[in-house]
Amino acid sequence: MLTPDTAARRDTVIAVVVFALIALVPFVADTYWLRLGTTVLMYAVLALSWNFIGGMAGYPSFATAAFFGLGAYAGGVAQKFGVGMWLAWGLAGLLALLFAAALGLALLRMRGHYFAIASLVVAEVLREIINSATDLTGGGMGLNLPLRAGQSVEAQADFFFWTMLGLAALAMAATLAVQHGRLGFGLRCIQQNESAADMLGVNTTATKTSAFALSAVFTGIAGAVYASWVNYIEPPDVFDVLYSVKPIVMVLLGGAGSVFGPLIGAGVFLGLEEIVWRRFLEVHSGVLGLLIVLLVLFLPSGLAGIARRRAKASTP
Repeated sequence: MLTPDTAARRDTVIAVVVFALIALVPFVADTYWLRLGTTVLMYAVLALSWNFIGGMAGYPSFATAAFFGLGAYAGGVAQKFGVGMWLAWGLAGLLALLFAAALGLALLRMRGHYFAIASLVVAEVLREIINSATDLTGGGMGLNLPLRAGQSVEAQADFFFWTMLGLAALAMAATLAVQHGRLGFGLRCIQQNESAADMLGVNTTATKTSAFALSAVFTGIAGAVYASWVNYIEPPDVFDVLYSVKPIVMVLLGGAGSVFGPLIGAGVFLGLEEIVWRRFLEVHSGVLGLLIVLLVLFLPSGLAGIARRRAKASTP
């Protein structure tokens, strides 16, 4: 049986190898594959982020769309007023983190479907606020972001691929630190029995709030990067409820609470999405939804769970 230190080193080595292989994509792929690669990396960031609060703590958060949209508009508005792109992205992540920390103190008092419904409403509230702040955000007309001048289409594709790869690597590093650290232990205790965890001395309020804030910061930055990538955003796009649903599905597909489950789930989900979209254009959402339901029903512990069971079976 692996010791905690050995498991941490093993997971770190695997993560480094995986991201090193992903980093080779720009050298062998064209613009189309770079776009898909950037998308799957963004999905990975959202899935890794949701895994902190949903996979590790067991709180079914639907606030991902709220953090993504908030980050997109924070980064876009900051650039509108002359803030540099990199700084705007950092400010978007900071705003999302502070917003989630404050929101978590209120929402995380609820559990189960009460928490899920409350977190789902947050994106709708923010969308209405953005729609109303016409002078600042453009309201329903959307917001145009500055173009990166002097770069070819290929250079733009490379830039945003590397940016999303770096953000996904940071989210993975945070996942490794939490999973193999004290915060991860507290989150697993909360998932199993929150009342017992509180009795054992785990500061459940601080632990849950920390996980909720972590689930927001990388998502907020991803939203800001996405806004710069597409150069134009509007409330129905960045506050789309699918940004809350997709990460949940990805984590469930890969394996909730695991280190590499969100990465696996993001890749599988995008593959299914692309295949179904090409073959069932008019009903692709329904077909994709049916496939996902079947996968989740027949793979309750995700693809990572299959790997774990096989590893245990092969251990003498």
